[in-house]
Amino acid sequence: MSTYPPEPFRIKTVEPIRLLSQTEREAALEAAGYNLFALKAEDIFIDLLTDSGTGAMSHEQWAALMRGDESYAGARSYYRLAEAVEDIFGFRFFVPTHQGRAAENILSAVLVRPGQSVPSNMHFDTTDANIRARGGRPTNLVIDEGLDPQSQHPFKGNMDIAKLKAFIEKTGPENIPFGMMTVTNNAGGGQPVSMANLRAVAETYHAYGIPFYIDAARYAENCYFIKLREPGYAAKSVKEIAGEMFSLADGFCMSAKKDAIVNIGGLLATRDEKVFQAIQNELILREGFPTYGGLAGRDLDAMAVGLYEGLDEAYLAYRLHQTAYLGERIREAGLQIVEPPGGHAIYIDAGAFLPHIPHGEFPGQALAVELYRQGGIRGCEIGSIMFAHPDPETGEMVYPKLELVRLAIPRRTYTQSHLDYVAETLAQIQKRAASLRGYKFTYAPALLRHFTAKFAPL
Repeated sequence: MSTYPPEPFRIKTVEPIRLLSQTEREAALEAAGYNLFALKAEDIFIDLLTDSGTGAMSHEQWAALMRGDESYAGARSYYRLAEAVEDIFGFRFFVPTHQGRAAENILSAVLVRPGQSVPSNMHFDTTDANIRARGGRPTNLVIDEGLDPQSQHPFKGNMDIAKLKAFIEKTGPENIPFGMMTVTNNAGGGQPVSMANLRAVAETYHAYGIPFYIDAARYAENCYFIKLREPGYAAKSVKEIAGEMFSLADGFCMSAKKDAIVNIGGLLATRDEKVFQAIQNELILREGFPTYGGLAGRDLDAMAVGLYEGLDEAYLAYRLHQTAYLGERIREAGLQIVEPPGGHAIYIDAGAFLPHIPHGEFPGQALAVELYRQGGIRGCEIGSIMFAHPDPETGEMVYPKLELVRLAIPRRTYTQSHLDYVAETLAQIQKRAASLRGYKFTYAPALLRHFTAKFAPL
């Protein structure tokens, strides 16, 4: 069994948490309509719903908050962030946004027209929804190994180049406003993408005149996987690998709430000055002036510091090992996970764990609800609730191949005993897995239904 890595930090501030009684947890589930997003945070014992904006900021980031310049336009905080963005990513044209989905919304508003398609390895929920909201069609072209939870491929986030070329030829490059790549591949288990694959994808897009944008929420984790797993990169720093990665792209969007380790913030960058002007106009309409983008100056400063802290290799080694530790403990509890463990989360194969519950009765939701009922732990369904959708031509429901429950680990937040408790809770559920039943909708919106839907047990 792998040992738990020592934290490369000391704990300076603590926040109390409490475990409700079984009766109180059941009442909380009923009041929330069995939607874990609707639970009160104070009723959660260990919260693994997301790693987005839930990490602990460092003392340097808290100090940076005090340096924040709250001028409406041209604040010093913006220029400190701009210096970090150009240094790390190599982009001069960028805007801050309040979070990643705001960047995706602006990019889709500027570039996507009804009927157009946007390919990627796998779009995550808000990217998928923002493209659909503009009448576009998000398309996933991950390699086959990426849809096999037990495959040990080191870069399961890779895009299938043959599928990509065939898709472009069939769709027509004129009907593809831009192409994407998500690093790491969140919807597929937090799996990394290799530099060789990124280069091949960029070359393919550019051969057809299609701009290439990276969804960069967890780019630093992806770069560290490249350092560990891809020949020729072991001696390079994560920052050098990041520079090479983004040199291949025409732009990127990013939720800074992940690898920049801030509670709020995002980025949208491009190399096309004409597109940048359109982005600025859209940003002003919906987010704010281009030098603050819906954020306070102090948030910009915290992001500038966090971008560098997210590249620290001692921190990244700890983070990947902490995730792997949780994965090993869950395997010991008798559950299958997406292999190998990803960077930010462990994904339990709920479809394999609950084979008696079909797609339309949401096995991932059944397991996620039971995890809270048993131990006060909040995870997130990544399956048919999040990604099933009607085919735009036939109207038939299209279900995802994977039915998962994601346990996303907030950065610098939980310790070994917390993760041991998670695994022990799952071991208790495993003993009575056959008794679990599915759920049905009592309310569901058309897009991003997992956030606000209501359920009833079957």
